[in-house]
Amino acid sequence: MDKKFTLPTMLTWFRIASVPFFVAVYCLPDATISIQHKNYLATTIFIFAAITDYFDGYLARLLKQESSFGAFLDPVADKALVASALIILIQLHRTFISAAIIIIVREITISALREWMAQLGNTKSTAVHYMGKLKTTLQFCAITLLLLDNHTNILGNVFMVLAVIFTIISMLYYLEQAKKYTS
Repeated sequence: MDKKFTLPTMLTWFRIASVPFFVAVYCLPDATISIQHKNYLATTIFIFAAITDYFDGYLARLLKQESSFGAFLDPVADKALVASALIILIQLHRTFISAAIIIIVREITISALREWMAQLGNTKSTAVHYMGKLKTTLQFCAITLLLLDNHTNILGNVFMVLAVIFTIISMLYYLEQAKKYTS
């Protein structure tokens, strides 16, 4: 079977394909759908997309369908989903612009680092680590709570601060790991 069309990879493609639908919810006229209904619909889309992040990796390992293409595509899907959600949350004034900037800059930095390490022939130093998984989980939790905006802004922003802390820690971890192979 083509590695681009395995069940795990299709879940990752679903996550990418969900991004325009997620964003489109907030582009609908307020006369068409209330902000509360937009929040619920966008949160539902976001949660389903976020859940695929767990299942695509789990199924790839379970079904022995891990591939370099899937390993490449998975973080792309995460970054597209998280970056679009952060932009929406900033537009809605539900979280800190500094948090969004830190998270997006980290994602770009680590993507560039992974590409550079691949050119050097060393991808193991920047392979996904539990710190990165924890960072993603905290980001998904924060974004979900902030999208609901149903008296969850304080808790959502507590999670956002934790996500930013782990975003920075995981970036420093990956930079340190890569440094070992470039000195």
